[in-house]
Amino acid sequence: MISSKTISKTNPIFARHETFHPRFGWLKKGFDKAVENSVVFSEESAPSTLGVGKNMAKAIRYWCLAYKILQEEPNKNRSALVPTDFGRRLLNDDGWDPYLEDTASLWLLHWNLLKVPCQATAWYYVFNIFNRHVFTADDILSGLIEYKDRAFPSININESSLLKDANCLLRMYVEQIGKEGLIEDSIDCPFVELGLIKHYGESKQYAMNIGPKPWLTPAIIVASCLEFAASHAEEAKTISISRLLYDEGSPGLCFKIKENTLCDAIETISMQFDDIALSETAGLIQMSYDKTPVELSERLLKHYYRRRG
Repeated sequence: MISSKTISKTNPIFARHETFHPRFGWLKKGFDKAVENSVVFSEESAPSTLGVGKNMAKAIRYWCLAYKILQEEPNKNRSALVPTDFGRRLLNDDGWDPYLEDTASLWLLHWNLLKVPCQATAWYYVFNIFNRHVFTADDILSGLIEYKDRAFPSININESSLLKDANCLLRMYVEQIGKEGLIEDSIDCPFVELGLIKHYGESKQYAMNIGPKPWLTPAIIVASCLEFAASHAEEAKTISISRLLYDEGSPGLCFKIKENTLCDAIETISMQFDDIALSETAGLIQMSYDKTPVELSERLLKHYYRRRG
């Protein structure tokens, strides 16, 4: 059943990627060029400036917006794109991880892609609403058609656009292996490293990888939980583990992790930050925090990347 709140959580944006998943270096390149020239993507010279084809230039623009490292400049021409606070913190030359050398940064970007407001509707659907553990591309397509019809009945989207989204998502996360080893799509896409979706049995079947993930650090998990709490628990100082695991848009669904991984992460961080704790009241396990969750999330990420550096 599709939540009535879904429409406010994701915008009806389909197939804006021109069939291209994000490739190594694209986000940094798009970010840097927009810092130099905020209207770079609207100029005819954008492909040569970015060193890619016309459709790839459009794809870079889309992914920079979808990952929320760039945003349309408020109160000005919509063709102008400027860095977000998150984009500057992560990708400035003196930022946390400008060249995305730490796989934890890819997890952080994955969270940023899916968190509200989401600009990648098919991605939001697959990780938050699609409840098949084993599936095919056709299963995703069928689900997307039903989802679009229920959540966005007034929007006219061709089935071919939804299929492009399904195929792009799978190329983005699934390691593609041919007869002679890894094929170019897998080599070019950094998000394959996350191991979120894997081949299952027959070559056309896939499965969500639910459980612990390599390089998904406690800092990224808890920072995401705090951001989720900030947008869903308002002024509360606690949020239940069940909400963090199973609510639409939650870190549990985004990262496909189980309760033990989430609780272990909170306990690990609580040993470094007195403001964060794992508590239990009347049998309800919760994450509690003494300060505003947005402030704590930023502090936690700064601490993680400072120690990493």
